Amino acid sequence: MHKASLKDFTLLIVLAAIWGSAFFNIKIASHTYTPLTIAFGRIFFAALVMVIYCFIKKIKIEAFGEHWFWYATIGIVNLVLPFFFISFGIVKVQSNFAAILMSTAPIFATILGHLFIQDEKLNILKLTGIVIGFLGIVYLFSDDLLVNKSNFLYALVIILGPLCYTLGGLFSLRLKHVKNETLTTSILVWATLIIFPLVFIFEDPLSLTPSFSSTISLIYLGVVATAIAWLMRFYILKNNGLVFQSQVAYIIPIFGLIFGFIFLGEHITHKIVVALLTVLLSTYLIEKSKKKRVS
Repeated sequence: MHKASLKDFTLLIVLAAIWGSAFFNIKIASHTYTPLTIAFGRIFFAALVMVIYCFIKKIKIEAFGEHWFWYATIGIVNLVLPFFFISFGIVKVQSNFAAILMSTAPIFATILGHLFIQDEKLNILKLTGIVIGFLGIVYLFSDDLLVNKSNFLYALVIILGPLCYTLGGLFSLRLKHVKNETLTTSILVWATLIIFPLVFIFEDPLSLTPSFSSTISLIYLGVVATAIAWLMRFYILKNNGLVFQSQVAYIIPIFGLIFGFIFLGEHITHKIVVALLTVLLSTYLIEKSKKKRVS
C-alpha cells in the first residue's frame, strides 16, 4: 500500500459525501414512493449498473454458481432488509437523525465481532467506545423535537439497518476469496430477484404517482449512492487498504447533517451535535483499538 496522497483523501471525502447524501435523497424519494419500492428501485438500478460494468470489464458474475446460497443470503441481509428499514424509518424522522443512527455500525461490528470472530475480542478501549456511542444514541433519543410517540418506532427501525449491514459483513467473510466486483454484483442480482415479488405482494407500486424529484432521487440512490460508491470503495481499498477506507465512517454523518440542513431545512439541535460527537468519538476509539492491536 502506498502512502495516501491528496487524491486519495479527496476520493475518501467524495465517497463520504455520496453516502452522506443518500439520506436526504431517501427522504425526497419517500414523498411519493413507498419504502419497499424505494428499496427495490435502489437495488435494481445498482444491479443494472454493476452488471453492465462487469460485462464491459469482462468480470465473471457468479450469482448462480457454487456460492449461490450465500449470495442470496447476503443479498437479503445486506441489501433488501437494511434498504427497507431505512426507507421505512426515514418517512417519519429527519434524514440527519437517520445519518447519525446509521453511524452506529462500528458499535454493532465490535459487539458481533467479539461474539463470532476469534481475532476481534473486546478490550478496554473498544468497550469504552461502545459505551460512549450507546450513551450518545440514548441522549439523541431524548430530543423531543426529533423523537416523540408518533415516530419512536420508526427511529428504532432505522437502527436495524446498520445491524443488518454488520451481519451481512460477517456473512461476506465466508466469501472473502471472491473478487469484490463479482461478490457485489452477484449479491445485487439475488437481491433484485428476491425483492421484486415482495414489492407486488406487500405494496401496489403500479398505483403510485411519483414526482419527478422523487424519481431522480431514487435513480441517484441506485446509480450513484450504491453502484458508483461501491466502485469507489473498491478503488480505495485496493490502493490504500481497509484501515484507510474505514475512516469514511467518521465523515458520513457530518455530510448527512449538512445536506439535511441545506436541502430539506432540517433542524440541527444541540442534542444532534452532542450525539454526533459521541458517535465519532466512539468510532475513533474502536478504530484506535484495532490499530493498537495490529502494531
